[in-house]
Amino acid sequence: MKLLIITQVIDIEHPILGFFHRWVLEFAKHCEHVHVIALQVGTHSLPANVTVHSLGKDEGKGRLTYVRRFYTLIWSLRHEYDNVFVHMNQLYVILGAPLWQTLRKKVGLWYAHGAVSNSLKLAVMLADTIFTSTAEGMRIQTPKKAIVGQGIDTDLFCQANKEPSDGLRLITVGRISQSKNLETLIRACASLKKEQIDFTFSIVGEALTAKDVAYKEKMKALCAELAVEKSILWTGSMTQAQLPAALQQADVFIHDGSTNSLDKTLLEASLCGCTVISSNPAYVRLVILFGRDLVFTPHDHTALKESILLAREDKADTSEQIRLYIKEHFNVANLVSGILGKM
Repeated sequence: MKLLIITQVIDIEHPILGFFHRWVLEFAKHCEHVHVIALQVGTHSLPANVTVHSLGKDEGKGRLTYVRRFYTLIWSLRHEYDNVFVHMNQLYVILGAPLWQTLRKKVGLWYAHGAVSNSLKLAVMLADTIFTSTAEGMRIQTPKKAIVGQGIDTDLFCQANKEPSDGLRLITVGRISQSKNLETLIRACASLKKEQIDFTFSIVGEALTAKDVAYKEKMKALCAELAVEKSILWTGSMTQAQLPAALQQADVFIHDGSTNSLDKTLLEASLCGCTVISSNPAYVRLVILFGRDLVFTPHDHTALKESILLAREDKADTSEQIRLYIKEHFNVANLVSGILGKM
């Protein structure tokens, strides 16, 4: 198969979307040739059967250039791809559908987010298959939906020996924004301090917009108000290559997500040996298979604190069962195989 992939970023150093580089490597193993059209292109190292094209964001170009290049590329390359795989941004499906339908190219869309927009509804009508990580990752009921798991690099995200520590090492990972509900996590930490629990809490991620920056400052002020600022470490963003080491040296990963779709950082943290505590409904449904009780009601910092205390008991057998399940069902090889099998 010759495949055209359309995505937002090809950059192994990108703190949020750097993981997609690994997906492309896996697609390349199974395809005769892969063309990748990305809005933004940065550092990458891909095999000879992969050609990367930029729409121009990395060059400082504007939207008119993006659209012009998009149509130029999907037309000029039309004899060099059989099928199309669009990653996350459903607008590309809408823009390209008239041409791809005329050329009889099958189109698959990857979508893994709890939100349902009008553009998504239209893209579902136009695409041949909608790939997603879990049932919650794409909430439109359609026979086109194919659940293929999350594509985690299970070679990169794995356990390592933890350095000894007298205190509890907490961590969370993700873009700093209101949707991450950091207030719940910070207030849980304040409750731990009241019970004289020795801990540190590393917040890995950065604020990307002015609104996010204002939210970060608000959370820093809350840390000072609750007198936990010395125990909270704002580490900034990390690349995919840097992240495993941080997770491997943490004890407990805490998360109060409100998107309702399965956040891949929960799986990565578990693979690296963390006990993961989350209010995420998709995660709850995953771990309940093992009778795991380390979940909590969204936005309830008292319940989160109690779960953290439970985590100190370290139910190692159950944690290992979860890790084995994630390695089997959420690895990148299975994901790519599942996608190509329906293209």
